[in-house]
Amino acid sequence: MSSFAFVFPGQGSQAVGMLDAWGHHPAVRGTLDEASTALGQDIGALIAHGPKEQLDLTTNTQPVMLTAGIACYRAWLAEGGAAPAAVAGHSLGEYAALVAAGALSLGDALPLVRFRAQAMQEAVPVGAGAMAAILGLDASAVIEGCQRAAAESGEVVSAANFNDPKQTVIAGTKAGVDKACELLKAAGAKRALPLPVSAPFHCSLMKPAAERLRERLAGVQFAAPSLPVINNIDVATPSDAQAIRDALYRQAFGPVRWVEVMQALRARGITHVVECGPGKVLSGMVKRIDAEMVSGALYDPATLQASKELLA
Repeated sequence: MSSFAFVFPGQGSQAVGMLDAWGHHPAVRGTLDEASTALGQDIGALIAHGPKEQLDLTTNTQPVMLTAGIACYRAWLAEGGAAPAAVAGHSLGEYAALVAAGALSLGDALPLVRFRAQAMQEAVPVGAGAMAAILGLDASAVIEGCQRAAAESGEVVSAANFNDPKQTVIAGTKAGVDKACELLKAAGAKRALPLPVSAPFHCSLMKPAAERLRERLAGVQFAAPSLPVINNIDVATPSDAQAIRDALYRQAFGPVRWVEVMQALRARGITHVVECGPGKVLSGMVKRIDAEMVSGALYDPATLQASKELLA
């Protein structure tokens, strides 16, 4: 079998009915029941029926995406799939990676990510912050453009997600992001796409949310991961509980270094990466980061079988 890693997506891939294809698969049903108990809410009904407006609320999206990723991972293991050599998660997906590695229980993780979502939403009034995807520029040019925009406007804006060599997401105040988009398009960006998000994640505006999260993390139990979990904030694999807490705290207001995460997996001898959870966002990024890395996605019974064949 190929040396492979599982990666877990963050917000953005959610959709009403995204787990329907699993039917009554015991691992998926069991995960939905566990999530519903942990949150005091029928998570299975929310995923199956929405409405979309409720599913897309950050306070629902974050626990729902965590649940979906772990449901797919447990289905993989239940169907005889081998454990990966390493795991990682994009932004919110890092919590799913920690659950998959046994460092955090799903029952503890779900209320934690809901608290994280609430803190993030409350840190900046809706409409005051913004995010945008900058396409076609090197990350260094995006960083420079954000610094210039911040200096000229007096607003907050910075690089938030280094998704692939030619795609960097920026975040900050709406005025700061608008100014940066203007400068970056003038500098040669192919596109500067505003993102439909409710808060400016992974920038300094999230520091108040991160401080609240740090207090909450202090009361959460973490175990040593059974698999290497490569984190977003410094591309490290901490195994000590306090080091994991610190990484999650800093991740809340620091950038997602996804290109470096993929490079770290390659350095570990990983040749195949499978996105575990609804959608194909991360698997597409893998191809743009490393053309030699084989990527796939696992989000229903058909793709589970395809992943087995891919990794054989």
